[in-house]
This record gives sequence, C-alpha cells and structure tokens, in this order.
Amino acid sequence: MKPIFILAILATLLLTSCVPPPAPQSSAPAAPVKLTLAMGYIPSVQFAPFYVAQERGYFKDAGLEVAFRYGFESDLLKLVGTGELPFMIGSGEEVILGRSQGLPVRYVMRWYRKFPVVLFAKAEKGIKSPADLAGKKVGLPGLFGASYVGWEAMVFASGLDQTKVNLQSIGFTQATAVNQDQVDAALDYVVNGPVQLRLAGQAVTVLPVADYIDLPSNGIITNDKVIKEQPELVKAFVKATLRGLADTLNEPDKAFEISLRAVPEAGGANTKVSRAIFDESLKLWQSPAGELGRSDPEVWSKAAAFMKAMGLIQTAVAPADLFTNEFVR
Repeated sequence: MKPIFILAILATLLLTSCVPPPAPQSSAPAAPVKLTLAMGYIPSVQFAPFYVAQERGYFKDAGLEVAFRYGFESDLLKLVGTGELPFMIGSGEEVILGRSQGLPVRYVMRWYRKFPVVLFAKAEKGIKSPADLAGKKVGLPGLFGASYVGWEAMVFASGLDQTKVNLQSIGFTQATAVNQDQVDAALDYVVNGPVQLRLAGQAVTVLPVADYIDLPSNGIITNDKVIKEQPELVKAFVKATLRGLADTLNEPDKAFEISLRAVPEAGGANTKVSRAIFDESLKLWQSPAGELGRSDPEVWSKAAAFMKAMGLIQTAVAPADLFTNEFVR
C-alpha cells in the first residue's frame, strides 16, 4: 500500500474518533398541556360526559390536564372570545350572539342533539299548543339566555301573537312558580322544571321548542385564534370529550356513579332527583350512528336567520363562521 493511502486512512480514523456519540433519546413523557374548561352552569350530573373523560383518563391520554370552571354562559363566552379561556361548554345561540357582537367564537363539537328548552305547565291548565297561551301568564328567568331565545323561537315559528301573553321575569324559580300557580306556564330546560314537578307528583304538559324550530344547542366553543394556531389541541380535546360522551351513552349507570363522585352534593338525599335529571339529559345527547359531535349546517342557518328576523341580533352573521366539523372524526 502506498504511504499516501495509509495517511488518508489514519486521518479518517482520527476524525471519526472525534465525532461525539449520538445523544441518548429521552424516555420522559412530554408534560401535559394544562387548560381550563368553562361550564355555563353549576357542578351537575348534566356534565357527566366530561366527568367520565376526566376519571377514565381520556383527557390525560390526549396529553391534557383539564380543570373545570363554572359560571354564567354570557360571562364565560367573553373570556373565550378574548382568549382568556380556550374552551367552554355553551349553547349555540350564545355563539350567534357573540359573533354578531364581534367576538371570534366558534362551535367545534355538538353535544346536545336537541335544543333543551321547553314550555311546561300543569296538565290541568289545558295548554296543548302555543295558541293556548293567549291571556295566560308565562314566566322565564329574564330577557336573556337560552330560555328567552327559546321563547322568541316558539313565537317566531308558531305565529303566536305575544302581545296577548303576559310575559313575566321570575328569575330561576320556574318550577315553584308553575307549581304554586304564580304563572300558568314557564320556559326552562327540560331536565329542570318539568323533572321537579313530576317528582312532586304533578302531571305536566311539555311543549319542546325543538318541535317548532330546531336550534343549535350545547356544545364545545373555542375561538378562531386557538383553531388557527393550536388545531392539534382542539382535535385532542374534542376526541377525549367524544370518548367520554360515548361511554356515558353506552354505560349510563357507571357514568352516573362517576358523576356523583365528581359532584358529591348530587348524591345522598338528592340522588333520586339527580338520577331523574341525568336520565332526561341522556335523551338530549343521543345521536344517530356516525353523527356524534357533528353539527347540522341547516340548523345553524335557520337559527341565524331567525335571530336576525326577531331582532335578537342587529348584525347578520355568516353560518359558516359559527361552527366547524373539522375536529369531529
């Protein structure tokens, strides 16, 4: 071998020996992403799918550490719209209201398949349609929120002349007000007022708003910035939530037990009432095969048009800006 080749080989060996060995791969898992989920109510078995996702580790599997926060929908929507909170559970009409006021909020997962607000009355009142409300007293918490939107929707869809109805703001006392004949009927979530009256032994007539016009109801809401900059976060959160929802529908008894652990005050002497509320809620969450979590574009279009026509919003909104199905797979 010629000397020049020997020198080349030696140089190569020296250079190779100077290259540091590859760094060992870290086996430590990535730290979970901490986030707060805002819920537009108080702690309740009505949030069972989220408690299931939490207890069974579905949020953890998605790389998330989720804390729950409770409050009024309108307040929480502003926090989500301004980016102070990433997610909330809220109703569809709040998204329409917020968007019309310039809040960049968007609905990314449908939870309720049916608008939950109903008009209810004692059966003895003989109220079988909106037309029967003429000359009657109708109570609702106030001129805000889902109950008020539900009332306006029923008026819009049924053609009821609401000038012939004595509409009264009664706060969140609907069941008591109806039971004590302070009003002839009231607007409330189907899982609340009507359930309380039935448990008190009262025969109840229920007129669901959804029988007249379907509106987008409760689901997961975020904002445009989170969707644009953190789409994987949205996808992970929605996927974990859908797992909790599917388990709740498939194993309702176990889901109810998990809810009582998450909300201990719902148990004990309150277990019977809580179970009745939970069972009524299940009916709102059930979806056709393959449709779990998905929004119906037509429902959003009709809702946006109705709210503009009734003066609930002053600025028209494009239905495509209100929701997306891209994170529901």
